[in-house]
Amino acid sequence: MLSAFLSAFRTPDLRKKLLFTVGIIAVYRLGATLPSPGVSYGNVQKCLDTIQGDTTGVVNLLNLFSGGALLQLSVFALGIMPYITASIILQLLTVVIPRLEQLRKEGQAGQAKITQYTRYLTLGLGVLQASAFVALARSGQLFQNRCDQFPIIPTGTGIPDWLTLAILVMTMTAGTGMVMWLGELITDRGVGNGMSVLIFTSIAARLPSEGWQIKTSKGWDMFALVIALVLVVITAVTFIEQAQRRIPVQYAKRMIGRRMYGGTSTYIPLKVNQAGVIPVIFGSSLLYLPQLALQFFDQTDPGKTQAWIQNNLVNPSSPIYISVYFLLIIFFTYFYVSITFNPTEVADNMKKYGGFVPGIRPGKPTADYLDFILSRITLPGAVYLGVISILPNFFFIWLDNQQYQNFPFGGTAVLIMVGVGLETVKQIESQLMQRNYEGFLR
Repeated sequence: MLSAFLSAFRTPDLRKKLLFTVGIIAVYRLGATLPSPGVSYGNVQKCLDTIQGDTTGVVNLLNLFSGGALLQLSVFALGIMPYITASIILQLLTVVIPRLEQLRKEGQAGQAKITQYTRYLTLGLGVLQASAFVALARSGQLFQNRCDQFPIIPTGTGIPDWLTLAILVMTMTAGTGMVMWLGELITDRGVGNGMSVLIFTSIAARLPSEGWQIKTSKGWDMFALVIALVLVVITAVTFIEQAQRRIPVQYAKRMIGRRMYGGTSTYIPLKVNQAGVIPVIFGSSLLYLPQLALQFFDQTDPGKTQAWIQNNLVNPSSPIYISVYFLLIIFFTYFYVSITFNPTEVADNMKKYGGFVPGIRPGKPTADYLDFILSRITLPGAVYLGVISILPNFFFIWLDNQQYQNFPFGGTAVLIMVGVGLETVKQIESQLMQRNYEGFLR
């Protein structure tokens, strides 16, 4: 990997792309630390010191993806999550809305139209999420009512409250549009997938501070042990992310005019982790519902139901919480794979172009064979996602400290960082191979 980056810096055009990507990342991190108008930066820092990272549910996930910008209510507080949510929604709607499915099959023109719809939906979700988080910050629930003495959005400044809140929402929504634009710039003119690179940057920005907290509170011995475990986890994730089942495909020879086409052999790569990190995001979002339901109970007089939800479905160290989270990830893995990979469609396309799996008849037998293989490899992929995702919960129990509840060395953070790192290195190596012909001359 290091040799690939060194070779890329020796190539002038690749060096420009890498430097351009670094410049966009610097702008993104600047916006993530720039306070929004109307927010008291000093009070925000005092609140962050008070809670020490004690956040739960989807707020923790969003704060992780924004690189800590969400709890600071910065210009880029929402980060890339509205775009991710919009992309997932449109991908799911493609299955149920014929018009979107038709656009997906039209190639580049249809994909451009879907991308345009994704942008509009991103801005709409940005308005909703910004309004929700501003309301939570105004009521104090963003910091779990533990910072009432430090108002995040001060009042009595001479500006009407409704105008301050409206400016906040517009600023955060505009920041979402800016982040989306920066990601597309990286995709077009830089290296790697822009949105993935920005998420990678947000997560990586929090690793030094989280690691230093472990060293400060637990000492060098515990810090070294945690780093060793992290290296083992990263190695295992890299191995599974690269694992795939290759289905051999043979194409029959065809005479078109005076030329013969076909007769080639290829394969269909079915990854063990076919769903990526989407099931983890779905499971985390669904587990936020009990936390949301607690807001409708009487906080001054908690009953048995409220206490049970708090102890079992909100507390991340609870065995019930961990079990439900694990089962939700397995369910959503099967669900997402079933709607994103259609064996019947793949079999029909193979049959249309004269392809077949050796030993399997084209058509329905091929679709049944692909479905059988996919269901077999999805189980270890789902278990792998579940185990990796609940690792932060076990770290939280093991370290026995509330501040490690959003421990970034496991779960979604590791999955995203390893996946984006492997994808970026592959793109750099492929571009280097296009510019280096030594292997063909030898």
